[in-house]
Amino acid sequence: MGIETEYGVLQPGRPYANPMLLSSQVVTTYRALASLGGGRGARWDYDDEDPLHDARGFHLRRASAHPSLLTDDPDRPVAPGPVSSNGSGGSTEELERPEAEEYDDPSAANVILTNGARLYVDHAHPEYSSPEVTGPREAVRFDVAGERVMLAAARELAPFPGGPVALYKNNVDGKGASYGCHENFLVRRDVPFAELAQLLIPFLVTRQVFAGAGRVGLGQTGAEAGFQLSQRADYVEAEIGLETTLRRPIVNTRDEPHADRQRWRRLHLIIGDANLLEVATYLKLGTTSLVLGVIERRDELAAVHARLAALRLVDPVADVQAVSHDTTLTTRLRLVDGRELTALEIQRAYLDAVHEALGVLAPDGPDDETRAVVERWERVLHGLEHDRASVAGQVEWVAKLRILDGLRRRDGLDWEHPRLAATDLQWSDVRPERGIYHRLLAKDAVERVVTEQEVARAVHHPPDDTRAYFRGEVMARYGEHVSAASWDSIIFDVPGAPSLQRVPMPDPERGTRRHLGELLDRSEDASALLAGLSGT
Repeated sequence: MGIETEYGVLQPGRPYANPMLLSSQVVTTYRALASLGGGRGARWDYDDEDPLHDARGFHLRRASAHPSLLTDDPDRPVAPGPVSSNGSGGSTEELERPEAEEYDDPSAANVILTNGARLYVDHAHPEYSSPEVTGPREAVRFDVAGERVMLAAARELAPFPGGPVALYKNNVDGKGASYGCHENFLVRRDVPFAELAQLLIPFLVTRQVFAGAGRVGLGQTGAEAGFQLSQRADYVEAEIGLETTLRRPIVNTRDEPHADRQRWRRLHLIIGDANLLEVATYLKLGTTSLVLGVIERRDELAAVHARLAALRLVDPVADVQAVSHDTTLTTRLRLVDGRELTALEIQRAYLDAVHEALGVLAPDGPDDETRAVVERWERVLHGLEHDRASVAGQVEWVAKLRILDGLRRRDGLDWEHPRLAATDLQWSDVRPERGIYHRLLAKDAVERVVTEQEVARAVHHPPDDTRAYFRGEVMARYGEHVSAASWDSIIFDVPGAPSLQRVPMPDPERGTRRHLGELLDRSEDASALLAGLSGT
């Protein structure tokens, strides 16, 4: 699993500053600050990317696609050559070396970080895409590391002409635009996509009760007064679809696995909020992963599947907004079978399904992290129903609403007052001296999942147990000899070699410390590493 977060960007005092330029400055400044990529820097390898392949079984014609969907590189300057050796996680392919001018990335603002993440400009926002991890706690650690990366870039930019750049971990600009926090989960390819979406949608519609970041204003522009659970809810306009910036769907159908297509798909979810509260991120990813695990094991869990199928909603798109607009959590949603349930009741039904599934799949008890997620999920749902104040340090919209209600009571403010919208924005400022969340963090008023020492390590070092370990270690040790990289490949340009060499990484569970740590430690240079890989 992993998270991609687009950060809001502005320059105080310059409302018409170019966001593309500001975002590029953020990325290139961090690259220089961290001394990454040697001279020209590694570009992104788009060779295996195809954002127009739809999980429903068709391919959208490029001429028919909205420009926002064209996230791959149309020029594809590096063409594969003959294969020199083979072996998952230990192969190399020879490639034609491009002409010198073809080394230029279409956007210079792209950095592959030594922690295995990607930092780049996406749709006029600086985006941090975390490395692949195997559990929600690690996902939190590397997500918070992204916040520290953005803070470091903002700090470094502050003294330069034009003034500081402010970065916000949120999803709305208050003027009708929304930008994403996308989740990615590795899912078995043999699970029919239509079934996957049907069983997952009621869960996604209702999980905002604990995963929402909170927002001042209703509607896409926020013009209607009020407060709601989620930042993204008012921008969801379809049940299923390929788009990510127009007609945003509950379940995105982009079929770009970044892994072995025969075995896996990458479930790309764009409905979620960018969370600062660590427990919210932990639960968002942990519970979704557990539900996906139940869906994948349909042959062993037929009765559980039948109960999940019975939770199908009559109008899930409208229900996304209905749940978000109801801070009392009492709105009833109509099910296809005629029942009416609240969001909390639907979440409890999914929790019960996970409990039942674990009883079948793990009769001796689940692993520690699974148990921790289930117990936290149960406690938070109970707190939301019976003692809202008890979860203010864990559920972001509850924490934010508490601050806003305090302002309203103290100063007699209606929801239309601009100070409340300003407070909402200030909540997500990544600068500790400005961000309201960070003030609560400093006072231990919000609960942490990881320590600051663990986050500091994640800024520079990759996870040990996925292919991100190999990607990050290669960038740290041999970055000047990396021509390009992607989630599932690294392309080396070794001096004296007759051609570029690509190392494909189709298996996210290979390329780990256990698999390649010793080889990396004994490889003095990239040539030695490639020679060692050819023998694995």
